[in-house]
Amino acid sequence: MALQEVLLRLGAAVLAGGVLGLNRNLSGKSAGLRTNALVCLGAALVTLVALEIAGADGSGALRVVQGVITGIGFLGGGVILHSQTRKKVSGLTTDATIWVAASLGIACGAGLWPVLLGGLLLTLLVLLVGGPFEQMIIALAEHWRPRPPADPGTSPSALPANGKASP
Repeated sequence: MALQEVLLRLGAAVLAGGVLGLNRNLSGKSAGLRTNALVCLGAALVTLVALEIAGADGSGALRVVQGVITGIGFLGGGVILHSQTRKKVSGLTTDATIWVAASLGIACGAGLWPVLLGGLLLTLLVLLVGGPFEQMIIALAEHWRPRPPADPGTSPSALPANGKASP
């Protein structure tokens, strides 16, 4: 493979990962520009090397791709946090972004430009529009959720003057 093609594939990986990471940075999330750019570059490098080593037999390259995706799951898992006090898990979107960055790096390494472009655009769409869309759906669901009828024994008129129900 020509040096220009190698640099194009690796440069595209850094750019694609950097764009995803910039979104994470601007959202105040962990694993920003450098992390995503390096994950994407690393996946592209491994894919390029696997393709060169495998030659005509692509099965070896496919095993390498499988290993990259599995390994990235471990790296991304590090950004997932579980809060005992709030009973909430956070970092899942950043973890998914790291996983997608690796996948985009594989596409770059393999020179699959339509896959890279489509994947990057759809990922950005989800990251930019997904949050506000999700909040809108939650607000609509709350608005239309049926409310249980008020207990007549606890209505304001049924409470004593101090405002508290008696035991």
